[in-house]
Amino acid sequence: MADTRVALVTGGNRGIGLEIVKQLARAGVMTAIGSRDKAKGDAAAAAMAAEGLEPAVVQLDVDDPQSVKAAADQVQHLFGRIDILVNNAGVLKDRADDVGGKGVLGVSAESVLQTFETNTLGPLRMMQAVLPSMLEHGYGRIVNLSSGMGQLTQMGAGYTGYRLSKAALNALTRTAAADVGDGNVKINSMCPGWVRTDMGGDNAERSVEEGAETAIWLATLPDDGPTGGFFRDKKLIEW
Repeated sequence: MADTRVALVTGGNRGIGLEIVKQLARAGVMTAIGSRDKAKGDAAAAAMAAEGLEPAVVQLDVDDPQSVKAAADQVQHLFGRIDILVNNAGVLKDRADDVGGKGVLGVSAESVLQTFETNTLGPLRMMQAVLPSMLEHGYGRIVNLSSGMGQLTQMGAGYTGYRLSKAALNALTRTAAADVGDGNVKINSMCPGWVRTDMGGDNAERSVEEGAETAIWLATLPDDGPTGGFFRDKKLIEW
C-alpha cells in the first residue's frame, strides 16, 4: 500500500480477531485492538511486543452505542482517520446443547435478540461510526465476519439465533455496499470456516491463520477490488 493505513478490529483481543490484528500490523498497518475488556486487550498487545508490534488498544463494546462512538473517536484522534474496519466481534449463545437439540422450538426470543445485538447491530453501529470519515477521505475497507451458517443457499438446522444474525449481517453488507456505491469504499462479508477458537472449539478444521486469511485480503483490497460480496478462501460464494 502506498499510504500507511489505519485499522480497527472489533473483538481483537483473541481468536480470529487477534490474528487479524497481528497480520495487519505485520503488513505495516497501524492497528487498534477493540476489546470489550480493555485489560484483555492490553494483555494481547503486550504479548505482541516481543515481535516488535505495537497495536493501540481501545475499550469497545459493540452492544453499547456510547462505547462504539468513544472507541471510533479515540482511534481517529490517535491516527487521524480509520481506513479499515474489521467487524469481528460476535457471540454464539444458542448452541445446540443449550436448547436440548430442539432448534427453533427450543431457542428463546431473548437469546435471538441478544445475538442480533452483537452480531448484526454491532457491525451496523460500527459502520455508522466510521463510514463518514471513510467517505470524506475517499478510501475505506469494511470486512464483516459472517459465517456459512448464515448462508441461505446451504441453511441447515439448529443455532437459530446465530444463523439469523449472520444472514442479517450479510443483508446489511449488501445494503451498505449499495448505499455507498462503487467508489473506493469497499464493504464485504466473509466466512472464515470452522476455526479452532474459543467459539469454534478444539475439533475445528482450521487454524486462526487460515481463518484470518480472507479477512486480511478484503481489508487490503486494491482500488479495483470487489464490494458487496460474500467470500470464503478469497473466492466469491453464494449468499
